[in-house]
Amino acid sequence: MSSFPLSILNRLKLAIVSCGFLGCAPVMPGTVGTLGGVLFAYLLRGTDPFWAWCLGLALVIYLVTRTMGEWAEQYAGKKDPGIFVQDEVVGYLITVAWIGEPTLLSLACAFFAFRLFDIWKPFPCRLLEKVGKAEGSRARPGDGILLDDVMAGVYGLIVMALLRTYMLEPSSWVVPS
Repeated sequence: MSSFPLSILNRLKLAIVSCGFLGCAPVMPGTVGTLGGVLFAYLLRGTDPFWAWCLGLALVIYLVTRTMGEWAEQYAGKKDPGIFVQDEVVGYLITVAWIGEPTLLSLACAFFAFRLFDIWKPFPCRLLEKVGKAEGSRARPGDGILLDDVMAGVYGLIVMALLRTYMLEPSSWVVPS
C-alpha cells in the first residue's frame, strides 16, 4: 500500500472503501468485494419494496464513498485502486433491484451478470471511468470509480429482467409473496 500511517481514521476509511476489508483480498478484490453486495442484498430480503431498499442503499453508499475516492487513490498509490470495492457493491445492488424478493439462484445469477459487465466494460462504462479526472471538473475522483460500475449494474439489471421474463418459472427468480 502506501506510506500512510494507519491511524484509526485511516483504518475506518479503509474499512469503508474496502467493504469491511473485502477489497484487501490478495487476488480478485473486485470479485471478492462484490460479495459484500450479495450479503447486503441477502440481508435486504423480506424488505418491502425490495427494489427501493436496494436502490436506496446503493445511493447512500455512492454518496458516502464518492467523497473517499481521492483518499483511496492516495492511500493505494494508483488510480481506481482494487481496495475500493464499494463501486462493486453499488453496481451489484442495482443489478438485483427488481420488484420482488430474490431467490438464492437470482442472487447468484446477478453476481455473474454484474461481474461480466464490470470486467467487460461495454460502452459507455470506460467513458464513465474518466469522470472527475479532468482538470477543473466538478465531479470527484470517486465518481469515476463508481459510475462505470453503476452502468455495469444497469446492464446486469437488464440481463436479470430478460432472464426473469424468458427463463424458468417466476418462482425460480423471486420468492412468492
